[in-house]
Amino acid sequence: MALIKEIRQRTGLAIGVIAVGLILFLVGGDLLGPNSMLLGGRDTVVGEINGEEISYEEYIDQVERFKLNYQQNTGRNPSENEMYSIREQAWQAMIVKRVFSEQYEALGMTISDEELVDMVQGKNIVAELRQQLTNPETGQFDRQQLIAFLQSLESAPAQQRAFWAQQEQTFADSRLRIKYDNLLAASSFANKEEGALQYRMQSSVADIEHLFVPFYAVSDSAVSISESDLKAYLSENKEKFEGANTRDISYIRFDLYPSGEDSATVIQQISQLTEELSSASNDSVFVLRNSEISNPFRTYLPGEQLPALLTSNVEDPEEGAVYGPYITDRSTYVTYKVSQKFDGTPRMRASHILFGTQGMDDAAKAEAKTQAEKVLAELKDGGNFFAAAQQYGQDGTAQRGGDLGWFAKEDFVEPFADAVFAAKSTGLINSLVETEYGYHVISVTEMPKTATVKLATLELELGPSDATRNEIFRNADYFAANTGNADEFKTNAEKDGYRVLQANSLGTNARSINNLGGAREVVRWAFNDASVGSVSPVFELDNAYVVAMLRGETEEGDVTLDQVRAEVMAQVRNEKKAVYISEKLKGKESLEAMKEVFPEYASVGTTADLKLSDNTIPGVGYAPKAVGAVFGLKQGQVTQPIKEDIGVIVAKLNSITPAGEVADYSMYQNQLQASAQQRTTYMIMMAAQELANVKDFRYKFF
Repeated sequence: MALIKEIRQRTGLAIGVIAVGLILFLVGGDLLGPNSMLLGGRDTVVGEINGEEISYEEYIDQVERFKLNYQQNTGRNPSENEMYSIREQAWQAMIVKRVFSEQYEALGMTISDEELVDMVQGKNIVAELRQQLTNPETGQFDRQQLIAFLQSLESAPAQQRAFWAQQEQTFADSRLRIKYDNLLAASSFANKEEGALQYRMQSSVADIEHLFVPFYAVSDSAVSISESDLKAYLSENKEKFEGANTRDISYIRFDLYPSGEDSATVIQQISQLTEELSSASNDSVFVLRNSEISNPFRTYLPGEQLPALLTSNVEDPEEGAVYGPYITDRSTYVTYKVSQKFDGTPRMRASHILFGTQGMDDAAKAEAKTQAEKVLAELKDGGNFFAAAQQYGQDGTAQRGGDLGWFAKEDFVEPFADAVFAAKSTGLINSLVETEYGYHVISVTEMPKTATVKLATLELELGPSDATRNEIFRNADYFAANTGNADEFKTNAEKDGYRVLQANSLGTNARSINNLGGAREVVRWAFNDASVGSVSPVFELDNAYVVAMLRGETEEGDVTLDQVRAEVMAQVRNEKKAVYISEKLKGKESLEAMKEVFPEYASVGTTADLKLSDNTIPGVGYAPKAVGAVFGLKQGQVTQPIKEDIGVIVAKLNSITPAGEVADYSMYQNQLQASAQQRTTYMIMMAAQELANVKDFRYKFF
C-alpha cells in the first residue's frame, strides 16, 4: 500500500480500486472448468517457460486474477469467447513476467510512484480508465467520479484493497513493457539510401504484356510422379512440413435455423414491445429490461453518427418518436426511440502535426520550431495536410493524417484547445501553437457541433425456439447414436442426405472449425478423447449441432511422407507441370503464339502501371518473382517462363518510366521506419517465446 500513502500525501485523496485492466487489457479465467477432472490424477503441467514447468494451479490462479479484473471492469461474468481472451492474456502475462523481467533489470528500467500517480489521476490518465469513468449524461470523462471512488478505499472491503495492491503491480508491469517495446522500436531506422530505394520502388512504372498459363491447363495424367520424386521433394523442403500436433476430422453440421413459426413469434413480440416503448415513461429502464443487446440506451455526443439503419430510413429523427421495427443484417429486429435531443458540450474536429520538444534543450527546440514553420508555410501554399502529417508527425496520429477525431475543449491542453475553438472556419490555422508537448500545425476539419441525442434501442434476436432446437438435436443425436465408425459415418450420412464436411490440420489451440465458431469442445475431443475412426457425441456450437469423426492425426516432430503425402504430391505435380509448360512454350516468338499452345486456358493481358513495389499482376494474381524479373528487362525483352504458385508467367516489357529525382526522401524513410516500428512489439514477443522455448500444453485442459 506504499503507493496509496504516497498519493494521499500529494493530493489529499484516498486511493481506491481502479477497476480496469490497463495496457495489457487484463482479463482472467475460470477456476474449475472442464479441468476439474485433474483432481482425478491427470497431468497437471500446462506448459513450460524457460525450462520451468507451469502447473495447472499456478496458471488458474493467474487466470482468476485476470477474470476478477474483467468482472470489476464490466460488472458481469465473461462469456466463453471472452474467457478465451482471458486465458490467452493470462498466459502471455506469465511469459512476459518470466522472459522480460531480467531484461528490465539489466537495463535498469523502473516505474516511479510519480508515473503511477500520473496514470490514474494526473494529467495523462490512460485512455482505458478515461473510457470507464464517463458521465452518463455527457459521455465525457468525469474526474469527480474518480475522486469519489478513490476516497472510498479506507472503508472498502479487504478484497477491494487487495485488488488495488494487485493493480499497482499491474500498472507498473504494463508501463515497463511499453517502455521496453518503445525502446526497441526507437532503434528502428531507415537511412536515406533505403528511403530512396523505397521511393523508386513506389514510383518506377512499367508497361508490360503478360502471358499466364494456370497449372490446370495441364492434366494431372500428363505428368508422371514417382515415389522417389516425393521423397526427394520432402527431403529438400523439410522446413515446409515441420510436424505439428494436428488432427483431421470429418463432420456433419445440423444448422440451427429459426422456423417460420419462430419468425412470426419474434415479429409479434417486437411489434408489441414497440408499442409499449412509444408510451414508456422511462425509456432507459424499458430497453434495459427488454432489449437483447448490451448498452441499449446511450448518448450520442456532438459529431457522433447515429446508427446507420436509423439514418438510412429517417432523415431527421424527432424527439419522442419511435422508428421501426427494422430487420438487421445480424438476423435481429430493432426499434429506435429518440428519448431526448438537446445541445450538449460543444465538440470540434481537427488534425495536427506535432513537432515534439519534450526533453529538448533550447537549440533543439529552435530547430524543431524552424522545421514546423517550414511545413506550415508549405501547407499555406497548398500542400497536402494528410501527407504532411504522415511524413512529419511525431505522435500516434501521424499514420491517420493527424486526425484527432471529435473532442471537447476540456479534453486538450489549454493552448491547443483555445486555438482550435477560436477558429471561425475550417482549414489551416495560420500560426504555430506551442504546448508542453511541442509545436503543433493545426487544421480544423469540423466546426463546433452541440447536437446531442439520447437513443433507446430495442433489439430482439431472430433465432430458433426451444422446440425447433429440440427437433434439430433429436436428428443429430439419432445420427450419432447409430454411427460407430468411419464406414458407418459415410454410409449413414449418404442414407440420411447429410453433407459430410472436412477440417484438416486442426491445431491444438484451434477454437473454430472452418467457419464454425465456438468449436473448442470438438477440438478438445479430437485431441484428448478420440481415436482414428471414432465418432463423437453431439456437440452444441453457437449456431449448429455437430457430430464429428476423427479421420487422421499427426504428432509434433519430423513428419513422414504418408502424413503429408497430399501436400507434397500437389507441390511436385505443379513443379512438373511448370517444366511441361515451359518446354511447350520453347521456340514461340510472341505471347500470342504461346497462348495458342494452351488456347482454352492461357490468357494474354496488359498492365500499363506495374510498380516495382507490387507483388501481384492484375488479372493474374500473386506473382512477386515475375514482377521482379520485369524490372530487370530492357525495353522489348521477354522473360523466360517463370513458375509462381498460381501457374507459369511470361512477361514482355513495353516500356519503363523510371522514378524521377526528388530532393527529400524523408517521407519514404518515415514510411519504412513506421512499418518496422509497428512490427516490433509482435516480433519481440515471438522472439522472446522462441528463446524461452515456450511449450503450451493448455489444449489438454481448455
